[in-house]
Amino acid sequence: MTTFTYEALPGRVVFGPGVASTRLSAEVDAFGARRILLIAGASEIALARELCAPFADRITATFSGVRPHVPVEVAESAREAAADADLVLCVGGGSTTGTAKAVALTTGLPIVAVPTTYAGSEVTAVWGLTQGSRKTTGTDPIVLPRTVVYDPDLTLTLPVALSVASGLNAMAHCVEAFWAPRRNPVSSAVAADGIRYLAAGLPSLAADPEDGGARADLLLGAYLAGSAFAVAGSGLHHKICHVLGGAFDLPHAETHAIVLPHVLAHNAPNAPEAASRIASALGADDPVHGLHELGHKLGVPAGLRELGLRKTDVDTVLDDILALAPADNPTPVTADGLRALLYAAWAGTAPTREDT
Repeated sequence: MTTFTYEALPGRVVFGPGVASTRLSAEVDAFGARRILLIAGASEIALARELCAPFADRITATFSGVRPHVPVEVAESAREAAADADLVLCVGGGSTTGTAKAVALTTGLPIVAVPTTYAGSEVTAVWGLTQGSRKTTGTDPIVLPRTVVYDPDLTLTLPVALSVASGLNAMAHCVEAFWAPRRNPVSSAVAADGIRYLAAGLPSLAADPEDGGARADLLLGAYLAGSAFAVAGSGLHHKICHVLGGAFDLPHAETHAIVLPHVLAHNAPNAPEAASRIASALGADDPVHGLHELGHKLGVPAGLRELGLRKTDVDTVLDDILALAPADNPTPVTADGLRALLYAAWAGTAPTREDT
């Protein structure tokens, strides 16, 4: 029998269509909060205020200066806004949740999160901050939201392109959980189920953006993905994407969607059991081809160059990624192998197991 350690993270999850309107007030009341900092990006601020109408008198400060990768100056401004708060309520995607985590990291304030994308950050204890061109990440249980309210209805206005990228970002959490440093049978089972929900929901959503069932599948898949990632930890894929995102301000979800098949191609030859389980969850004969074809059919940009990355940029971050590469990655990470992987992801060539 396999010996392993599984550390389940605490947290309350409320899931279902319409629950943000019908249950959020009670979930906030459970904390006895009287001075709430509301964090929402510019595109979600109107929705956030609508959801907060029943307890608007307790919203004592609002922060809407959310930016991807949470620049340090943004974190400092959000912390200043939290000066008199006893609860942080965040409504939005991963960057919004990340900003709330930056506040909790230094203040210890509890977070109630209402996701509007499929980021998964709301169920992890991982925080990230960017200073200059360098993104630093860490893990601290103090930043884990205490309650998450998942309402598929809130994702109905999320554009298809962003929904697809966000869903594939969640897919990355699942795939990487199979070989991340703290992987175990429980997190792998959760990850496999997450892949199934995401693989079912993504094509359905692309065919009909108003499909509530597809939105619910994706949101449930994102929750499972974040849960698996939170326990198993981050591996090579996330190290690559965090460095690229911090250095070149690339869009988070799209970067993950493009890079993932190439990391899978790099690792699959030396992780046959994981590759087999990923393929089965995708309903594909080959996991690399299946994942790449899924992204292609969904209109994911072919390569990082379409996001504005220059080919010469690859070598400037190579050493930074190598320094972070996990020692137990299924395929040992070398400068040549990593360079080949990044060039293929930049060019948008179809990944194969032989490429690296």
